[in-house]
Amino acid sequence: MAIELVKENIEYEQFLGKNTADTVVKEEYIIPDTEPDVLKILLVDAKPTILSKEVMQDKVYLEGQLEFDVLYLGKVDDRTEVCGVTYSAKFSNYVELEGAVHKMPSNAEADVEHISCVAVNERKIAVEGIIKLKSEVYSKNELHIVKDVDGLKDVQFLKNSTSIDKTISNNSTNLIAKTNIQIPMDKPQILNILKCDINIHKKQIKLLEGKVQIEAFAKFNILYKAKDTGDVVHLSDDVLLEQEIDAEDVNSSMSSYADFNIDAAEYNIRDDDLGESRLLDIEALIKVDIKIESKLDIEVIEDAYSPELNIQIEKQDYKLNLVYGQSNIESIVKENIDVNKENGLPTEVVLIIGKVSITDKKLVEDKVLIEGIVKASVIYKTDNEENNIYAFEEDIPFNVTNEILGSKIEMISSAKVCLEGIEGVVEAGTIAVKAIVSIYVKVNYNAHKDFLVNIEPLEGAKPEKKASITIYAIQAGDTLWKIAKMYFTTIEDIVRINNIENPDYILPGQKLIIPGRAVV
Repeated sequence: MAIELVKENIEYEQFLGKNTADTVVKEEYIIPDTEPDVLKILLVDAKPTILSKEVMQDKVYLEGQLEFDVLYLGKVDDRTEVCGVTYSAKFSNYVELEGAVHKMPSNAEADVEHISCVAVNERKIAVEGIIKLKSEVYSKNELHIVKDVDGLKDVQFLKNSTSIDKTISNNSTNLIAKTNIQIPMDKPQILNILKCDINIHKKQIKLLEGKVQIEAFAKFNILYKAKDTGDVVHLSDDVLLEQEIDAEDVNSSMSSYADFNIDAAEYNIRDDDLGESRLLDIEALIKVDIKIESKLDIEVIEDAYSPELNIQIEKQDYKLNLVYGQSNIESIVKENIDVNKENGLPTEVVLIIGKVSITDKKLVEDKVLIEGIVKASVIYKTDNEENNIYAFEEDIPFNVTNEILGSKIEMISSAKVCLEGIEGVVEAGTIAVKAIVSIYVKVNYNAHKDFLVNIEPLEGAKPEKKASITIYAIQAGDTLWKIAKMYFTTIEDIVRINNIENPDYILPGQKLIIPGRAVV
């Protein structure tokens, strides 16, 4: 008997695993001749960027670049001034990931675990730090399942709907953040830029039919040295970023997550109509990586038998990693930081820069517990007339609970955190720091599902039918499908003979009349 199996191949990504690796960066740099001698290091701000990644056998090879700004006190004529230099360093390392093979999809990121800078002498500085590299890898898989069968009559199918998590698309796009700042007349002219910090916040991804809308804000924080006085001045500007991109097969029922990374930034100081250095143009390139996922509902054949034929079915067990739930919440982190009063009382916060990282993560019943640190780097002024510029770094811990009802300890969780904003003010002789952090959490679980992959009729005589009937007492865990298959009859016949109103509702101990069963 010629039969035709109607099959469907479904491609999906399976989360394979994630891991981290620490990489040490240690370099020495000479201060350029155009800059004054180093008296004291104020702070160092470092930003790592992944330049390339390659998945290999059981590992991921990452290369990147660390760019850092060093602010220090320098001797200019008979006074001290804040000065700034910028350097870069390359780094590379392997992240071990068992089961990884070449060309598997992967994500990678780098965070600064620790960075320090010391003055070796008045013309040389030494920078040392630890970069934590993170990578996660996905395997590409296919489901080969039987959707229907043509050419076989009188075959009973148990069909049920199931869902798998399917990656619809991985999109990348670039946003351009521009600002044109005019220095007001009540502030001094720009001599040079000491620090330009850019923070992407208020990020939103909206999915529409065939489109993805991106919205975010770029917060520019600029510290510049004033002409003539050598004083330091802080400026800021918040710029809206918007873009819409086409994305085939995307709709509003899907879920998304996006990473925003600043790829490059440059600035230009210009003279105004009066010939004064009061115009500042800044442009930054932001790369946005967007992953869009969907719950794909499919109807599959879980079991099959025939009252009239001897058939053989083949099932295959597939291991699936499914998304259970996800959440995104914001939390306020606050702390009043005491400063060294021997340097004088603080009068003004000149600049505050923040970094945020997760230090621990624990999945418990119904929630994910997150511990993290906001690292605040602060430059402030004091009432000390001889030397009124100081700086410090402080780690501010925080704890956040993301509720995902129904989550279990044995499930798998992942989390990402970003800094939405940070500010610092002088308050009662202390520096009051307030930061807003956004924490995204996703919970997955592993499931094994059997899918029917083949059906074949067996040669031989058809099952013989008995004319008699059977009285069957329903057992705990029975379904009409199990009973009908056991006696080589059909659910429809059992329902008809026993006048069953709801085939999904039968009780243990209930007696059923079974029509003449087959003898095999």
